[in-house]
Amino acid sequence: MIKRALISVSDKKGIVEFAGELTKLGVEIISTGGTAKALGEAGINVVGISEVTGYPECLDGRVKTLHPSIHGGLLAIRENQGHMDTLRKLDINTIDMVVVNLYPFRKTIQKEEVELSEAIENIDIGGPSMLRSAAKNNKYVTVVVNPSDYQKVLNEIRINGDTSEATRLELAAKAFSHTASYDTLIGSYLWEKAGLPKYPETVTMTFEKVQDLRYGENPHQAAAYYREMREVKGSIAAAVQLHGKELSFNNINDANAALETLKEFDEPAVVAVKHANPCGVGVGQDIYEAYVKAYEADPVSIFGGIAAVNREVDARTASEISKIFLEIVIAPSYTEEALQIIMGKKNIRILELKDINRKAQEEPDLKKVSGGLLIQDADWQDFNMSDIKYVTDRKPTEKEMQDLLFAWKVVKHVKSNAIVVGKDGMTLGIGPGQTNRIWSTNMSLERSGDKAKGAVIASDAFFPFGDVAEAAARAGITAIIQPGGSVNDQLSIDECNKNGIAMIFTGMRHFKH
Repeated sequence: MIKRALISVSDKKGIVEFAGELTKLGVEIISTGGTAKALGEAGINVVGISEVTGYPECLDGRVKTLHPSIHGGLLAIRENQGHMDTLRKLDINTIDMVVVNLYPFRKTIQKEEVELSEAIENIDIGGPSMLRSAAKNNKYVTVVVNPSDYQKVLNEIRINGDTSEATRLELAAKAFSHTASYDTLIGSYLWEKAGLPKYPETVTMTFEKVQDLRYGENPHQAAAYYREMREVKGSIAAAVQLHGKELSFNNINDANAALETLKEFDEPAVVAVKHANPCGVGVGQDIYEAYVKAYEADPVSIFGGIAAVNREVDARTASEISKIFLEIVIAPSYTEEALQIIMGKKNIRILELKDINRKAQEEPDLKKVSGGLLIQDADWQDFNMSDIKYVTDRKPTEKEMQDLLFAWKVVKHVKSNAIVVGKDGMTLGIGPGQTNRIWSTNMSLERSGDKAKGAVIASDAFFPFGDVAEAAARAGITAIIQPGGSVNDQLSIDECNKNGIAMIFTGMRHFKH
């Protein structure tokens, strides 16, 4: 039976109502600090923590619940006669319920320019200790960390005078998850502040659920969407949905791929993505020109895809967007007229991401493998212009160099083996994810057609043979950018020289698997 409950919450949502109902059910309320004050002001009888421990709260509130009268009352095994005799000898009463959520450490560290001292003061000590004690002894003690569970607990107490054993086990699991997440956030924050190695001996990460998804990549796969507990500015996790039905697993994955590519560009740019690969990229003097280029790059593949835009969407651009079916449009903002135009299109999702150009350079790239996890730095680093090697008889013209650097930014975000054909600030053909480079080359050149004449090629890795340069020459390509480093580099150099193609080596590859 639940006779005594200890309540101490940072998130006070619903706590007055919950405590009031417990009081009506004959439960004695023990409380601390701000929670006791809030309950007292609401007319709820509260026993102060000092009345239970016999000691005043001290050290500016740092010590108040760390006492045998609290933890003995929580941890005693009710069926163990020795435990119960000890409680009687020490004049300790059992505590049957703990309702605790923790100091707002997360909100504290997300504040602009927060001092380390302030962050440390918001590390809760007594709260996690009480939660762990109660959760460990869940056979007898009910532990509640989430206001969403208040009603379920009240319903069971009204009917049975106690919660069920199954409910207590469920709530204990939530409590340990709550403290584990809390400690992980603290550990990662202090690890960073201490300047310790980026990848420690053990890795703990914490995420919060955003939503359950209808399904994963395919209808037979269950899935959910989580986001980082720390800052997520500039990421798909920070986007606000303004219109449309719920996002799917593939929507989120593809939108993330579009954003990664978009962040390569400072000028007005639009990136269209289909199945996690860019299918059309355009840059221009304004966002309308950029969108038209991205669309014309591949008007077939963009259908049903995702368009990421790095400038405000105006009515003119919105009118173009609304001419085809897109799953998602994501932009930093929209004019009111543009919103109304796009919302008139059936089944489109509209996302707003104000920090769309922000690069999360410190965020690692994670890949789950069976039984393990691969972690690496995100691939934002690029070569310096001084590192470029001009390896052919002819150097690129200024115009060719602009096209080469544009195509290079795109090829980084195409699945390997990757080839991108580009010209005049737009992609003409993209060859992604083939098991050999010539197949990717042929795909991209075939897609480009006659437009390949005078265009450039970017490759994410070196040419193992001379076949890519040969195909480029036949198509009318005039310049190539690639990492170099193959034992057969000279074959490609000779082929380029024979056909007047300028080729440069960057010394840096960009595999993406």
